[in-house]
Amino acid sequence: DRRFHAQPNACPDCGPRVWLEAGNGELLDIVADEVIETAARLLSEGRILAIKGIGGIHLACDAADEKAVAELRRRKRRHHKALALMARDLEMIARHAVLTDQGEKMLTQPAAPIVILEAAGEPLASSISPGQNTLGFMLPYTPLHHLLMAELEHPIVLTSGNLSDEPQCIGNGEARRKLGEIADYLLLHDREILTRLDDSVARITAGRPRLLRRARGYAPEPTILPAGFDRSLRVLAMGAELKSTFCLLDGGRAVLSQHLGDLENAETFQEYRRMLEHYQRLFEFEPELIVVDKHPDYLSTQLGRSIANEKGLPLLEVQHHHAHLAACMAEHRLPADTPPVLGLILDGLGYGNDGTLWGGEFLLGDYRQCHRLAHFRPVPMPGGAMAMREPWRNAFAHLVIHLGWKRVVANWPDLEIVRFLERKPLDNLFRMLERGINCPPASSAGRLFDAVAAVLGLCRETASFEGQAAMELEALAETAGAQEADYELVQSGQTIDFSRFWTGILHDLKRGTSRATIGARFHTSLAYGLAGIARELGQRHGVNTLVLGGGVFQNKLLVEQLQEALAHQDMQVLLPERLPVNDGGVSLGQAVIGEHMDITGVDHTG
Repeated sequence: DRRFHAQPNACPDCGPRVWLEAGNGELLDIVADEVIETAARLLSEGRILAIKGIGGIHLACDAADEKAVAELRRRKRRHHKALALMARDLEMIARHAVLTDQGEKMLTQPAAPIVILEAAGEPLASSISPGQNTLGFMLPYTPLHHLLMAELEHPIVLTSGNLSDEPQCIGNGEARRKLGEIADYLLLHDREILTRLDDSVARITAGRPRLLRRARGYAPEPTILPAGFDRSLRVLAMGAELKSTFCLLDGGRAVLSQHLGDLENAETFQEYRRMLEHYQRLFEFEPELIVVDKHPDYLSTQLGRSIANEKGLPLLEVQHHHAHLAACMAEHRLPADTPPVLGLILDGLGYGNDGTLWGGEFLLGDYRQCHRLAHFRPVPMPGGAMAMREPWRNAFAHLVIHLGWKRVVANWPDLEIVRFLERKPLDNLFRMLERGINCPPASSAGRLFDAVAAVLGLCRETASFEGQAAMELEALAETAGAQEADYELVQSGQTIDFSRFWTGILHDLKRGTSRATIGARFHTSLAYGLAGIARELGQRHGVNTLVLGGGVFQNKLLVEQLQEALAHQDMQVLLPERLPVNDGGVSLGQAVIGEHMDITGVDHTG
């Protein structure tokens, strides 16, 4: 008599119990033994179900049913971001995706993360991952999932049970209130979920499995720090604003929280605060130093400052990209006394030491200090935050700054992107640029990818989630195969200029070169151009270790081409594996910098 739940809690009379109810809360009149079979039948009929797991409640539908997937997107208000899938076994996954030995190993480990695989074979619903050539699969990781999938012939969509950007539901009552109008039926049980845990996400990049989101199955496993981090100073690091985590550091180990989401959402910020209190109780942790990001508007920074004020603790502000550098150093166990390494940090935005927005940076740094060696040429973001949601704004700004609009119109008047931009309110945009009104300059690699994608007609008007334009650009580029590095980067002093890049792209468009080929040339040229600058800076400063960090390095194509470009150089390249390369790892970097600082020199006023 095998039991599929915790043995001490197993009783045919007392439960745990599982049941099905309609979206309106009406309990289905079926015997317990038929609940799973009925749920499977409803999924096969095209219905949308909310399914309670162990870290949260998911929304599910048949992944082969285009109508059901599209309806789930509509109801959930998740218009473009890829949806996760669950399959019964590896054989089912192999029908729809390329399954390598490393992919199998990652899928079948106890943590059971979502693993991003190349789509191939029998197609599933096209709206699962629009604009992408990958699918994110996971295997069943609870008895309920195993029993349900055993009844199904197709994979199912299994995405977080929430409205877009809100935290995942965990309680039965919460699910009824928030998911009753999304799900046709709810498959629930009476085991309470105490801690919300999203599914972890991984991808095989440059021959190694790398976590993109660290949550269920990995958190809160501690990270053992390298030699030299054995002070008794207890550090609380508050992390960033997007893909937020926090970190508790004490006695040579760091406990990184699970992925908590984007703090711009009020409910996510509330959950962040609740988890922070939970972790401090769980680990009996009382901080002696609070570390925050330099950005004064981050909610995590404001909360950290408030905690420091309330408790009378010293407060340390750490530059965002220095934290990325230090996080990767710590994960790869570089000792505390490691001399400065070269860092290449590419992301969307981070508050720089000069008060401007950074995001395309070559740094020289260690756990104590960090210096900016070179950076992408700053380009204004017309409309500020609007430029992150409307990629065409970045395209316009890049063309104006790097080439000049008169030159663009004179040399490439018939290009579709030029005609498109001429229909926009350019007079207003020019005035904004000239007067610096709501046009913060940013050396952002993320905005460069947005601009190139928009010029090629990808995600041009609106991006519905962070990184959408860059992901679609990567997917398009991969279809073209290997290309030469035809576009040239030019370094002048500390500035990396893209004028010749843009000239090459517009010339290719004029010649009728395919968008995929241009996208591939962009990736190759950027990788080889940055590799050349890294070699030169490494030689100049006597450094042979290159640390990569920032969300742009979630781009598999860019990482692999950069490593290829550096393959024959005497340079060690480090990229995070067990921690996210994106902002999910920033709190660890903040913590190790804080642990290694002399707190007598930091702000004790909070």
